[in-house]
Amino acid sequence: MSQPPIFHAYTFGEQEREKLDRDGHFVLPGVLTPDAQENLTRSLSHIHELSRTPKEGREPNRFSAEYDSYLESLIAHPQMLELARKVLGDNIRYDHCVSLNRPGGNGGIGWHSHGYSDDDPNLGFVRIFFYVNGFEPDNGGLKAVPGSHLYRDAKIQGRTDEALREGWLAGKTHPETGEHLEIEALSAPPGTVALMWTHAAHAVSPRKEDSDTRWCVVYAYRNPGKPSGARWITPEFERKPIPGAEGLMSLY
Repeated sequence: MSQPPIFHAYTFGEQEREKLDRDGHFVLPGVLTPDAQENLTRSLSHIHELSRTPKEGREPNRFSAEYDSYLESLIAHPQMLELARKVLGDNIRYDHCVSLNRPGGNGGIGWHSHGYSDDDPNLGFVRIFFYVNGFEPDNGGLKAVPGSHLYRDAKIQGRTDEALREGWLAGKTHPETGEHLEIEALSAPPGTVALMWTHAAHAVSPRKEDSDTRWCVVYAYRNPGKPSGARWITPEFERKPIPGAEGLMSLY
């Protein structure tokens, strides 16, 4: 491998893939190497500063890989592509790279889901989250509803946990197990990577005022075949010759 590794050795075989498909998310705790964590912290700090004083027409958060060479280099990193292909198969496309940094006092985000190929489950879309310094459930923590992705509903909404339970979640059961759908609050030690199918219901708890910044970036990949509403790539970046990314940047 010409690039330094970003992941420690991990297991993602048939059992792990079954859990991802059943729950809609799968967590790989502490899998990022120390060097990757250091580089990501530096790069995400850079994006954070750019986003605090954005120039007209610039969206550093949403187009993060276009503003930082290290983040760009991870798009086609061999270990990144290996993980994405373990989920999606060989035929994949890069969709976007978005920084999700949450400083102390950040209000988090309510319940939502995303869409892609809502009517065709043969086409997948996965988000790969890098939680560089991790999180606790009650402090900028990711929450999910195992099994919600199987409804392939791109418009799940809920401002609070209670609103979700009284609204979209009310009376719903897991399409495969028959169990009632429940909210799960996740935790992540530093260096954690999390996979999530795009239709999964998820939210983020507020970040406590006295906390440091939660450094996070998400990379998204999909099977080609239908348009993506989240494909945040400028025309210039789409044409840029990135080593190892041949074929990844095209729409179809």
